[in-house]
Amino acid sequence: MSAFLASLLNGLSLGAVHALVALGFVVIFKASGVLNFAHGSLLLLGGYLIAVWHPHLGFAGALAAAVLATAAIAGAVDRLLLQRGDAGAHTTPAQTIVTIGVDVLLLTDLSRRIGGDLLPLGDPWADSVTRIGPVSVADSRLAAIVVSCLVIGAVFAAFRYTAWGLSLRAAAEDAEAAALMGIRLSRVRTGAWCLAGALAATAAVFLAAFPAPGLERTTGQLALAAFPAAILGGLASPAGALAGSLLIGLTEAFAAGYQSELHVLGDGFGDVAPYAVMVVVLILRPQGLFGAKGAARV
Repeated sequence: MSAFLASLLNGLSLGAVHALVALGFVVIFKASGVLNFAHGSLLLLGGYLIAVWHPHLGFAGALAAAVLATAAIAGAVDRLLLQRGDAGAHTTPAQTIVTIGVDVLLLTDLSRRIGGDLLPLGDPWADSVTRIGPVSVADSRLAAIVVSCLVIGAVFAAFRYTAWGLSLRAAAEDAEAAALMGIRLSRVRTGAWCLAGALAATAAVFLAAFPAPGLERTTGQLALAAFPAAILGGLASPAGALAGSLLIGLTEAFAAGYQSELHVLGDGFGDVAPYAVMVVVLILRPQGLFGAKGAARV
């Protein structure tokens, strides 16, 4: 029973962090039609900035500064690189390819700076744990659930109640009609990129916190676990990203917690379990859990 509860809490925590990353994928795709393959590098950049700045600014100051800086850099990538070729194109495969180049550049530079070190982020939870019944849970895991819920709630409120959120939903529904109604599509998509960068920097805190040893140059690859979550829920559905993230997080946690019982599937099954779930769901429902079937006129 204790193993089940531990896996459940770890799965909820992983799902909450994956949701921050997956929501970034979805927001960018809704606003620009671009699959952002540089998202993992933006996450690593945010974590690196926190690690470098926290001795001087404290954890809270470094987190705020890193979130703003990562958001600004993400916005600059969209504004200066992606929109320069064709600002009016809502879906441009070439722009997706550009994000791969941006990922390579950022990852190469950050890997050189980090090297083989493990960088502490100075988070206030350190290695403290809390007992919940028979289970000991790292405080960073509980903080991940609380912070993710607050941040995601704020993002959904922005979607619902702000002019930018209304513009984003209108542009995602019909970009041409939104432009004719006076919506500045370039500003909407740049805002989406800034939001995704801020979410990535926030997620970096919990991916590098205890029980992880710290920030390392491979931390950004953990964002890849959120990619199947976004696909699973439907790339154009923020609610689907949340549902997919929870499903992927629970799958990872239970696959790791019951590895001995699943040894017949291979020692590394926990690493591929999220992708196995994604494949099964997409076979049964190709548009994703919350995705809508598209209609095309021929």
